[in-house]
Amino acid sequence: MVHTTTTMVREVHSAHALNGQALLKYMQETIPECAQYVNLDIKQFGHGQSNPTYLLTAIGGGTSKRFVLRKKPPGVLLPSAHAVDREYKILAALGKTDVPVPKVYCLCMDPSVIGTVFYIMEHVEGRLFLNPSLPELDPAQRRAIYSAMCNTLAAIHKVDADAVGLGKFGRRENYCKRQVITWARQYQASTADGNPAPDPRVETLIDWLKNHVPAEDAGVERTGIVHGDFRLDNVIFHPTEPRVIAVLDWELATLGNQMADIVYNCLPYQFSESNVRFPQPGYSFDSGRLPGIPSIGEYVSQYCQAKGVPWPASTWKFYTALAIFRSTAIWTGVYRRMLQGNSSAQRNETVGDALSHLTDIALSVTNSRPLLPEIPPETNRVNAVGFEPSERVLKLRQQVLEFMDKYVYPNEEKLQKLALSDQRWTVHPLEEELKQIAKAAGLWNLWIPVDSAALASDVLFENGAGTQSRDEASRLVGAGLSNLDYAHVCEILGRSVWAPQLLNCSAPDTGNMEVLLRYGSPEQQRVWLKPLLEGEIRSGFAMTEPAVASSDATNIECSIVREGDEYIINGRKWWTSGAMDPRCRLLIVMGKTNVCAPLHKQQSMILVPLQTRGVTVVRPLTVYGFDDAPHGHAEVIFQNVRVPVSNLLLGEGRGFEIAQGRLGPGRLHHCMRLMGAAERGLEYMTKRALSRKAFGKTLAQNGAFAAQLAELRIEVEQTRLLVHHAANQLDLHGNKVARGALAMAKVAAPRTALKVLDYAIQVHGGAGVCSDLPLAHLWATARTLRIADGPDEVHIGTIAKLELSRARARL
Repeated sequence: MVHTTTTMVREVHSAHALNGQALLKYMQETIPECAQYVNLDIKQFGHGQSNPTYLLTAIGGGTSKRFVLRKKPPGVLLPSAHAVDREYKILAALGKTDVPVPKVYCLCMDPSVIGTVFYIMEHVEGRLFLNPSLPELDPAQRRAIYSAMCNTLAAIHKVDADAVGLGKFGRRENYCKRQVITWARQYQASTADGNPAPDPRVETLIDWLKNHVPAEDAGVERTGIVHGDFRLDNVIFHPTEPRVIAVLDWELATLGNQMADIVYNCLPYQFSESNVRFPQPGYSFDSGRLPGIPSIGEYVSQYCQAKGVPWPASTWKFYTALAIFRSTAIWTGVYRRMLQGNSSAQRNETVGDALSHLTDIALSVTNSRPLLPEIPPETNRVNAVGFEPSERVLKLRQQVLEFMDKYVYPNEEKLQKLALSDQRWTVHPLEEELKQIAKAAGLWNLWIPVDSAALASDVLFENGAGTQSRDEASRLVGAGLSNLDYAHVCEILGRSVWAPQLLNCSAPDTGNMEVLLRYGSPEQQRVWLKPLLEGEIRSGFAMTEPAVASSDATNIECSIVREGDEYIINGRKWWTSGAMDPRCRLLIVMGKTNVCAPLHKQQSMILVPLQTRGVTVVRPLTVYGFDDAPHGHAEVIFQNVRVPVSNLLLGEGRGFEIAQGRLGPGRLHHCMRLMGAAERGLEYMTKRALSRKAFGKTLAQNGAFAAQLAELRIEVEQTRLLVHHAANQLDLHGNKVARGALAMAKVAAPRTALKVLDYAIQVHGGAGVCSDLPLAHLWATARTLRIADGPDEVHIGTIAKLELSRARARL
């Protein structure tokens, strides 16, 4: 639901009632345009826990006008709290700048008018977003909203305080030290009489903060105006555009270290990782961080570029702990007023629990790994022509190339020999050795998206209870790449059918791990995701069925029926890649839980251990003669298979939702690898053409070969750009918006790879079609992906529908 500044009002709380006649008289005498009004309607804004805020509608002379009043709350207040006069002063000063703030009309310091100090400002009509997840918007709109919020904060921080008359608005030096002291006093004052009771853990946190205050200098570029409470629900957006039209709630504004603002603004990222839900919206991603919302690294990088300040990784932990502690102190004061009955919000018993959780989170932050990567993501690079990789990605790409040259290509023949022998359903010892080398080199789980790296690390670390050290856990979660970054690396892995699994980057494990990362419960992640991330086990994905056209997944007939605290699964699947692997321990099965539900709400996904009674692996299936041992593609029967209800993923009827989250990035990984296969085909082709003679000259001297080679190079470059474009769209906007680009890449990549590999086979003659070279196997894999990733016809249909919808919109 989208809220506006007029839908957020309610009747005035009894503890906050105003003398309407006295207020109207004051307005008539003080604000010239109010002289004509004879009545005043007063409502109170329900959102917010601090200074009571009212919507005033002045009526008279056949017209009306809305104003907003902010005042101190009633009762005994903590020292320096609720300074509405300071709020008025900074709003008046910023009204002369480009920072979007409401116009202020007057400040009344006479408490006899309505009982407390207050000020009146204009009413700004616009949108308020209470849930930072922005579930009501699409990914493109979410990204635009976050970008506007980020740029607005940077604009506030760029204001010259001296130039606008705010040079003495606060002390600039030793800001962090003073903040720790100030909020410690506020917390202690709020708990002094034991209502609420003080928490000894907070004192531990205060001691840590005092001992870790970073060096500060009043002259550095980070010092200036600090909003103090800058978050999404304190920003009003234009009714239809992703544009900020007013920043509210300046009660805590001062001068000081502006890193406090950006870190506080980013608390939803930290709280969402901890699954904390507050009694008031605005503090965490209540629906999860949905597509389109930037990662914390992307968001902070945009801010640093807009403000022109260095990357803050080294001090981010302190500022985060300080921001959470400050929230603890503020909410303790709110809770105190709730207990006294004079809060602007109704009493809410969950606040006490939230306070305890806040302290837990703050203490965990003090003991955690760095919360930001050492190197900022390059947010502007995604718009560069050609999608050129950053220096960091180029370095990683070179490491992977060296790993391929040293360990993969020289051992392909050994691995292939076992895969074609009578012992082919066993794992070559060399494979495990090479995996350990990849781990030690930091070339492990490179597929994990940058926004999931922290969660994956936590799963491996198990909150300190696991066998992994925090450093080791972080080392096993990859480099924290965007989809576009990974495209440059993943392409290299596609040059060999063996390479992806050696770096724990092979399908279907990557897709299954992403499902567990995004949708798995903590217990599911502990039992299954952790060993998958470590490469100790492998998994399969059971969706396709032999009896129906599975390209339309609504046809799937496998049944998943609940009986008590178990689900019973019956069905036949095939092309369940990975089920033949001796290391396979888990299948993710898609089937129907409710045939009477709407068509796309009938399917669910459930975790089925491969060794469960009733699961029968019938046979391996071959791909143009290759059975891809020891991995394999199996036909599997599920006959009265019983698993606990807790094995269901996300919830009944959410199978398509999971599939869309899984298949966008996962299927694009295939396209990335296909570009590597095409490149290897070109390498083999050119090397062969330069060395082999026929009819008195090398193949390279043949005009037909040269023309074909040039055409193939053009197609490879075009297709690579299309794949990179799809990855970029996926990064920027998520699956839904990127679906057209993804569909085009899924059609183009296998077609191009097949064309290149086919001609490379032709150039090699008889050698090209046998298993002495990797070309035939690469060709078979590429040809299969024109079906396995959804038939070309389905993707072409998607592209056509999008094109026609755009045409209709122009009519």
